[in-house]
Amino acid sequence: MTYENLDAKLVNELLGNGRASLRSLGEELDVSVTTVSNHLRDLEEEGVIEGYTPTVDYGKLGFDVTAILQLKVEGDALPEITETLREEKQMISVYEVTGDYDVIAIGKFTDTDGMNDQIKSLLTDVNIRESNTSVVLNAVTENEQFDLDIRE
Repeated sequence: MTYENLDAKLVNELLGNGRASLRSLGEELDVSVTTVSNHLRDLEEEGVIEGYTPTVDYGKLGFDVTAILQLKVEGDALPEITETLREEKQMISVYEVTGDYDVIAIGKFTDTDGMNDQIKSLLTDVNIRESNTSVVLNAVTENEQFDLDIRE
């Protein structure tokens, strides 16, 4: 098994169970615990694996409203706006994008009143020229990750 294949298989195993022990990973991949530990350390140092976090179902915690904000921003204010959005607790994703808008942000809210209040406070910024907000009716898939291809 090549180094790249072992890393891809290790990542795929962790995608299936981020809490897997080094021993169980070694058994599954047919390598030693030391090999697994060394590869994990390398993947972490390279920034391929940035942490081990639970997958949270925000809907089950009362955050039933997902909003997608599209913003047109004054060019030089883009870093300031994206940083403001990043710091908003309920914004789970913030992207600088190409196309008609400059920023797309996705937020989770307990209700439309809370969503409305947060969006209105953001839109008081004079550097936001235009906005479009969409409320998600049905999340068909969300926060999905995909297995890496293994070269045989």
